[in-house]
Amino acid sequence: MAAVKVFCPAISTASIRVILCLEEVGAEYERVNIDMATGEHKSPAHVAKNPFGQVPAFQDGDLVLFESRAIGRYVLRKFKASDVDLLHGSSLEESAMIDVWLEVEAQQYDKAIGPIFYQAVIIPRFYGGTTDEKVVEENLVKLAKVLDVYEARLSQTKYLAGDFFSFADLSHYPVTHFAIKIPQVAALFDARPHVKAWWESLESRPASKKVPAGLPQ
Repeated sequence: MAAVKVFCPAISTASIRVILCLEEVGAEYERVNIDMATGEHKSPAHVAKNPFGQVPAFQDGDLVLFESRAIGRYVLRKFKASDVDLLHGSSLEESAMIDVWLEVEAQQYDKAIGPIFYQAVIIPRFYGGTTDEKVVEENLVKLAKVLDVYEARLSQTKYLAGDFFSFADLSHYPVTHFAIKIPQVAALFDARPHVKAWWESLESRPASKKVPAGLPQ
């Protein structure tokens, strides 16, 4: 049995971020299913691992972590290899650029694309609710502005932190993998050739093939 465990449901964008890190470095891991439909993520056993009652939680021996970006950094540091170093810790400049674009992903990109995905997909599919089109439109405008910055950056470098794939790029994959199926989001990507090429390069990575193609019905 693998020492590293990821406690998460089959589909969760934050959990996919951790799984992708493990796949990129070729680490062995065990995914322990958390049934969110029954509220298992709020159970005492899970809250003991993630005090906010969210997913994922992560365990490596006696070490228990939560928050997917922090878990991802841990995985990429622990299992770093000569041919797989997505944090570039040996270069102060490169690691700083990775940190910059990880912050952009969390503070700019995710805050624009996340509400679109939630309103257009999660609310109608899982809660039987109605999409708030005003929220979608407002965040499409925000996402377009963010992607304009990305287009300018990616016209200079192949990936966000430089001409190398890094955790900064990987961290964008989970939510985009599902949100890109929303026509308005796809149109924003298609309108920006460097962003589109960048996204296609992320989709083509072997680790990305391990992500489910779609959300459960």
